[in-house]
This record gives sequence, C-alpha cells and structure tokens, in this order.
Amino acid sequence: MKIAIVDESAARASIIEEGLAEFDDREVYILTERQGLLARIEEIGPDIVLMDLGNPSRDMLEEYFAVSRAVARPIAMFVDESDDDAIAASIDAGVSAYVVDGLASNRIKPLLDLAVKRFNAFARLQDDLAEAKGKLAERETIDRAKRILMDSKRVTEPEAYAELRRKAMSSNRRIIDIAEAVVTAHDLMGD
Repeated sequence: MKIAIVDESAARASIIEEGLAEFDDREVYILTERQGLLARIEEIGPDIVLMDLGNPSRDMLEEYFAVSRAVARPIAMFVDESDDDAIAASIDAGVSAYVVDGLASNRIKPLLDLAVKRFNAFARLQDDLAEAKGKLAERETIDRAKRILMDSKRVTEPEAYAELRRKAMSSNRRIIDIAEAVVTAHDLMGD
C-alpha cells in the first residue's frame, strides 16, 4: 500500500508514520512542500493520502481542499481546530475523514480504515448515480425515437418499439444504438 503523508512539519508527520507501523506491506512518502504538491501526489500514485495541516489559515485550507478535489483517492485530513464551514467544505472537497484535534499514532490505523471505507462507499454511490443517469438518458432517447416513428409512420407506441427492437435484432445492435440513429437522422432531416 502506498501512503502519502502531507505535512509541513516532519515531527508531526512522524506521529502519523508511527501509526502506520502495523501495516506490513506499505510504502510511505512524506511530502513537506506545498509547492507542486498535486504533481508530486500524482507522480507517487498513493492508495491513500493523509494530510496533517495543524492550524491552517482559510487560504491554506482551501488550497488543500483543491488538492483533495483533484485526487481521486481516500483522503484523511487532520486539523487542530475547525468550524462548521471548514467541515462542510471538506465534505464538498471529497475528504473521506476530517479529524479535528485527533492526531495520535494509535488512532491512525482506524482512521485510515474509515477513510478507505467511506471513499469506497462514496465511489460506489457515484458509479450508481452515473449508471442511473446513463439509463435515464438512454430511456429518453428511445422514447424520442418511438415518438418520431409514431409520427412519421402513423403507428402505435408498441409498434414503434417493436420496430426498434426488430431493427436492433436484425443488425445485431442494441436498441439504444438504433434509437440514436433514428433521432440523429430525424435531426438531420430537420422535422
């Protein structure tokens, strides 16, 4: 497991590294420079990113949230103090675990496990949402193609669908492919 620790303080980073000692197969990368951070994280390709920010300014926090948005990995962020706005912003930025005043080596493993589980759960939800949106878009295209066939051929809705289905089967293609072709041809003809 590749783990990137982002911390401008090497002393604080060592607390996190100590908490990772019980992981057998791990590569730990400690990043102490904010300059070029995103490029460095992408170069490493970590499985998880642990950020210890101490007591960050608003601008610094927003800078790290921007990194969080760009990195499609589980992220656990440690801060000394926080407020409701920062917590909400961390959620929007995709931070998997936002830990306030909780940096202790014995808490690292459970927090890392939590971050990974929350990230995976959120990723599954995003995949499900994308799939549902795709199916809805397909359904809308098929419905539009049926309406086009109903209007142009003066057939019923079941007959229009049967025609789409027949054409899909005879050409060994999916119904959505045939529906898209009908819609495209109709759009090209211009009503």
